[in-house]
Amino acid sequence: MPAPITAGVFDSYLDDSHQAFREVCARFAREEIAPQVEAWEEAEGFPRELYSKAAEAGILGPGLPDEYGGGGGDLFHMLVSTEELLRGGSTGVLVGLGSLEIALPPILVLGSQDQKERFIPAVLAGETIAALAISEPGAGSDVSAITTQAVREGEDYVLRGSKIFVTSGVRADQLTLLARTGPDPHGGLTFFVVPGDAEGLSVSRAIKKTGWRASDTAELSLDGVRVPATSRLGEEGSGFLCLMRTFLRERMYLAAIGVGTAELAYEDAAAYVKQREAFGRPLVGHQVVRHKLADMAGRVLAAKALVYNTVARAIREEATPPEVALTKNQAADCAEWVCREAVQLLGGMGYCRETRVEVLSRDARLLNIGGGTREIMNEIAGRAFS
Repeated sequence: MPAPITAGVFDSYLDDSHQAFREVCARFAREEIAPQVEAWEEAEGFPRELYSKAAEAGILGPGLPDEYGGGGGDLFHMLVSTEELLRGGSTGVLVGLGSLEIALPPILVLGSQDQKERFIPAVLAGETIAALAISEPGAGSDVSAITTQAVREGEDYVLRGSKIFVTSGVRADQLTLLARTGPDPHGGLTFFVVPGDAEGLSVSRAIKKTGWRASDTAELSLDGVRVPATSRLGEEGSGFLCLMRTFLRERMYLAAIGVGTAELAYEDAAAYVKQREAFGRPLVGHQVVRHKLADMAGRVLAAKALVYNTVARAIREEATPPEVALTKNQAADCAEWVCREAVQLLGGMGYCRETRVEVLSRDARLLNIGGGTREIMNEIAGRAFS
């Protein structure tokens, strides 16, 4: 396997703690994910105990506060863990383990001290699976169209509605759920923490997906789900602004997945063309193949440079929503393009499930959809010009 094309190029962004954490994540991917990943992809799920194993290894919740059991550190710890865990061979495993990355931030931002202590440590210990429930059958990127209702009744709220595309939602023990508490499209949205076994909450279906197969994805129904007011995060109507902050983190996470995916696809293709022969010599002996590799490597370098720069600016609280949106788009575009070229270089083998390139090519397609579509990202950026 050739050395990563970006090996050492971005080390100036990282300190010793990031590099040490990279090694821990790489070992976990090598020992705990890679040997079983093909079976997990076929089964469309991975064992629940992987959460506790990740917690024991100290890699669950990188960048989240250590006072609640997180890994501490910053967004670069999240980025390097994403890059290395992807090397296990499945984006589905990565995002299944990482559903807490988007489920916990609203609790950290809006939650009281008591709520943080109730809802966070068990997740970061790998004992409780947390999921974020935002999208609905009629409300995806346009969160102002959310219709799931939360109506106050005495000391409780009663929730009715449905949620869709909930990563880890099939077996989630705890949902961070956005519901409507008022008529204002944005100011009427509020977060709640809902137990996964709440009466009236059911999994309508486990969604079958093209990619990210090893992660479970649910459509949920809420029929008179009653939760105490102490499960409301912040004041009524505080959900939208918090969600926008959560989206920034999620989009950087997806951008990291994008460049990690592209780099792996490039590496696998580069290794393959050195061993596969055609017309009496290795494929890499043909100029057209070398030029294709050069184009792939160039796109990986450019996208990764943008992602690392955006993460650095986010740590300094300088990154803007348009900047993050465009970074996500560029990383997602890079992943799709490089994966397509990698499949082409592998030929028939690139279309077989036994190769990592085939898995990556399926997984990459969601990056321009999840966390806000490519078109929505362009709209966020485009508003800066008007």
